[in-house]
Amino acid sequence: MTVRVLIVDDSGFFRRRLAAILSEDPQISVVATASNGQEAFEQVKRHKPDVITMDIEMPVMDGITATRKIMAHTPTPILMLSTWSTEGAKSTLDALDAGAVDYMPKRFEDISNDRDNAHRQLCQRLHHLAKKTAPMKIKTSTVHTPVAKTPAPASIPATRIASQQLRIVVIGTSTGGPVALQKVLSQLPLNFPYPILLVQHMPATFTPSFAERLNKQCQIKIKHAENGDRLIAGTAYLAPGGMQMLLKGSTNQAFIEIQASQSSQTYKPCVDITFDSVAMIYPQQTLAIILTGMGSDGNKSCQKLHELGSKIWAQDEKSSTIYGMPMAIAKSGIADGIYNLNDLGHHLAELS
Repeated sequence: MTVRVLIVDDSGFFRRRLAAILSEDPQISVVATASNGQEAFEQVKRHKPDVITMDIEMPVMDGITATRKIMAHTPTPILMLSTWSTEGAKSTLDALDAGAVDYMPKRFEDISNDRDNAHRQLCQRLHHLAKKTAPMKIKTSTVHTPVAKTPAPASIPATRIASQQLRIVVIGTSTGGPVALQKVLSQLPLNFPYPILLVQHMPATFTPSFAERLNKQCQIKIKHAENGDRLIAGTAYLAPGGMQMLLKGSTNQAFIEIQASQSSQTYKPCVDITFDSVAMIYPQQTLAIILTGMGSDGNKSCQKLHELGSKIWAQDEKSSTIYGMPMAIAKSGIADGIYNLNDLGHHLAELS
């Protein structure tokens, strides 16, 4: 299937450069370009692209306003191309709130030092976004979505998990995660009785702003995790971008350790690394949740947690931006519950 792309950027040089990069993939076709948000809106109506690459700062109409307008009239997956600075992070998060699906750096060398690898990753991301086009408008549903070969039940009663003496909740996610985490965490009450560890694939310049934003949107406290943090009930700790977050100590005195990532590690932060450390402290007392994301990060550690006696939940295919990470859980047959994003936070709140 050929992926039809609309490029939106006020720089003619960047539009030409991006078009040249995408032309390296025979299954990607640039159907149009636009120099501002208003022009992009018109081009979407005219060409109906499969996916859009969107700049943020543009004349006439900026990328955030354009994203909001496109999503209201002609919903299309939008990949934001932004600077990986603190200001760029805030603007990118605003764009995700407006309906954008994902983001990547405008400086492709920030993706990888290998030029060809960076180009491949960009093209791969566009292919994935084009295949799954329903992340922005999630319909409310209380119906469990069945997944082939997965015996997961429709719901897990709170008493069943409580009887296992739950001590901690851990959540891992990637593409589509910022919106998904906001949806889930904003449904939790102020007196939520468990600490939460959050692992979102995100660059280092983004996670402080993301934690701050979540903290303003939620009743529970959201904290950018720091080395030595002691776990407190009703507090969620977000793994710092570019680092690895581990749980150390003992069952009664658990604390967070932030470690530098290794160059060989694919994900920084990595769900599997964090969840594996949690399994050492709370092997039977963990609720692990895998939300939307590309790849299968978290699957190996969730299998270990499942074998030890902990519980595993996953987001369903219908409400996932990218059904990769939760699909790996479903296919492994270890999910104790598979939920629509609209319902997942409510089920979690029932544990309080």
